[in-house]
Amino acid sequence: MSAPVVLHRVDPSRNMARFYLMDVQPDLFGGWSFIREWGRIGRGGTLRALPCPTQEAAQAALEQQRQAKERRGYAPPIRE
Repeated sequence: MSAPVVLHRVDPSRNMARFYLMDVQPDLFGGWSFIREWGRIGRGGTLRALPCPTQEAAQAALEQQRQAKERRGYAPPIRE
């Protein structure tokens, strides 16, 4: 399994501070889930799980969503 993907989109001029977290995890029934959480940085977010038949399908969904978010301006957080 890979590490969760965390993306941020911060624009102080628009008062924007958003996060998007994505992960692939096994479920209780032998399948896999693509997990997404998003919201404002520092607050609780919205959580959605998409059931997938295989780990590869869940990973493909994660990569597709990552590309879409990066096109919208999301990027990995800056480490200080």
